[in-house]
Amino acid sequence: MSASREKKTRQEKDPSILDPKTAREAAERKKQKRSDRMYAAIFIVFLLVAAIVVTWNSGILQKRATAVTINGEKYTAAEVNYYYSSVYNQFLSSYGSYASMFGLDTSKSLKTQDCAMLEDGGTWFDYFLQQAEDQMVTATALYDAAQEEGFTVDDLDQQIQDNLDSLDESVESLNSSNGTNYDRADYLQMMYGKYMTEDIYKELLTQSLVASYYAQAYQDETEASYTDQQISDAYEEDPNSYDLVDYEQILVSGVAETTTDEDGNTVEPTDEENEAAMAESKTIADELYAKYQAGEGLEALADTEDKASYSDNEGTTYSGDDLTTWLFDEARQDGDSTVIEVDGTGTYILVFHGRYRNDYDVANVRHILIQPESTELSEDDEGHEADVQAKKDAAKAEAEDILAQWKAGAATEDSFIELVKEYSQDTGSVEDGGLIPDISQDSSLVTEFKDWSLDPSRKVGDTGIVESSYGYHIMYLSSFGDPYWMVQVRSNLLTQAVNDWHAEKTEGYEATEGFGIRFVG
Repeated sequence: MSASREKKTRQEKDPSILDPKTAREAAERKKQKRSDRMYAAIFIVFLLVAAIVVTWNSGILQKRATAVTINGEKYTAAEVNYYYSSVYNQFLSSYGSYASMFGLDTSKSLKTQDCAMLEDGGTWFDYFLQQAEDQMVTATALYDAAQEEGFTVDDLDQQIQDNLDSLDESVESLNSSNGTNYDRADYLQMMYGKYMTEDIYKELLTQSLVASYYAQAYQDETEASYTDQQISDAYEEDPNSYDLVDYEQILVSGVAETTTDEDGNTVEPTDEENEAAMAESKTIADELYAKYQAGEGLEALADTEDKASYSDNEGTTYSGDDLTTWLFDEARQDGDSTVIEVDGTGTYILVFHGRYRNDYDVANVRHILIQPESTELSEDDEGHEADVQAKKDAAKAEAEDILAQWKAGAATEDSFIELVKEYSQDTGSVEDGGLIPDISQDSSLVTEFKDWSLDPSRKVGDTGIVESSYGYHIMYLSSFGDPYWMVQVRSNLLTQAVNDWHAEKTEGYEATEGFGIRFVG
């Protein structure tokens, strides 16, 4: 057998034995296959990366990734941002001009600024997110409960539409002021983040409205259920929470004075110096008290000692300290007196004069607010004060004309309400016919408003014009309510009931953060 024939025979028996040419061709084919597979893999990776980039840029991942889960309900970053932005904007609305006093710099990322308002530490982002999650827990729990009980809001669709119409008005005003061309979708994203859509907004608004009306319905029903006997019983159980006392006092300071060293640095008093100051205050107080018991006047006695100060206190509430514990003792009678030491403060001489509760009736008043136009002149401009006064005079004249118009007409409460809707600039009370209910001395109203409303000579149907820092109020006394102490008791009962109800409804509802939380804020 020839050599070539023998080689061919071996190759047929063993295919791995190839001639050099065949081997090279096989190697090239194998190399090409590896290269094809490698390029195919690279192409697939490229497609995956491209898909991820496109998905990321589209916001689909951010929109769909779960940011918070509450009782199995998943919320995306867009939905969490609705609550987060609402909390943040409300804070700025209330404290915007004082934000720096809280340590907040609105020009910087909230995630990089520590917030002292968090007991366990954290950033301002953490602070607002915590509040947002608390609101979400409440909204979710109450919405679920409302659904379970079949609670409905009769005009829900109309309220949602009214809200959208209000948004459109805000957009129109924004465009008009800035020469822009934003639409509703743009405005929603400016308010609640770039992932917000109208559908998401409407869904969250629906949840919020239902939860709010559900809670209000419980509150209204509960408040209306309290009888006068229940209120009286609650008062008798804890009179110290509602009663007030009148008394006089002298305080003899028992705090040692601070000194300065040779370099002008403040030197705090030592414990021994403070103890000596307290002992001295007790000695002085005892001497003054003996003179008071001998018939001298308390105020005049305070003037004889540099460390002593006098005050006449009316309407003091119970706090549980040594002073009010003595003052609110049931055995206390007019003229009772005593000396009480308070460590770190000094020694008090107390003279009790009376204990009582707020028996005056609260007032329910309707008003029309007319505000003066703002002057366009700066304070440095000549004629600034005259222009301000002229605008105030014009507002007062308008208020007088409106009141005269009312008197010349039907002069009823209903006709007053119609004028409220037409003229009042107090947007917070217009929908209620200008009504400010349950006015008491403790109400957070301007003094002029309260003084007119609670004047002892006031009668139902009285009218008048009151000037305050807000402008001119056309007043109408609608009615008197319960004695203020009853209003206080009812309010405390209601607060406790609502808190218990809220705790019951939200039990088991907790916010758990997910991957999407990084897209919030």
